[in-house]
Amino acid sequence: MMSAVEDSERLIELVRANDDIANHADGCDTGTITAAERDLSVMFPPSYRRVIEEFGTWDIAGEEFLGVYQTPAMGQKLLGSVTETLDAHSQYGMPSDLIVVMFDGMGGLIVLDSSQADQEGEYPILVWNPGVADRQSMERLGDDFGSFALSLCQRAVTRWRESS
Repeated sequence: MMSAVEDSERLIELVRANDDIANHADGCDTGTITAAERDLSVMFPPSYRRVIEEFGTWDIAGEEFLGVYQTPAMGQKLLGSVTETLDAHSQYGMPSDLIVVMFDGMGGLIVLDSSQADQEGEYPILVWNPGVADRQSMERLGDDFGSFALSLCQRAVTRWRESS
């Protein structure tokens, strides 16, 4: 069985091997990741951290991940997961131990639940909808970011290639 970080490495390879249908930024250094974690008051799980280090933010075959990045127009402000998570906390009352990593396209947020870390420091992937307070009613998409993202992206690439 692959570890979540190994799945993240395979995801990185998948994105690089499909550069005609993928986009990504330049990645984040340790200082930027530390600042993001400080702003969110939570550590990133190792598999998410690895892809953030490599790409910052990325998309492939229509699947877009928020990641962590900066733009010249916004200066030092950390965008992506940081901004969306902080906005969801303040605007919608999302619990502070959830980290937004994607939008589900139906009004929900795909989140990492840092309150349920496993022995490797990985967090489960859930769908959080504004107003939902009970975690038991939240849909669970996966046990860790690496395996979830790899599986999602592999399916997206396959669909994209088959439809071309």
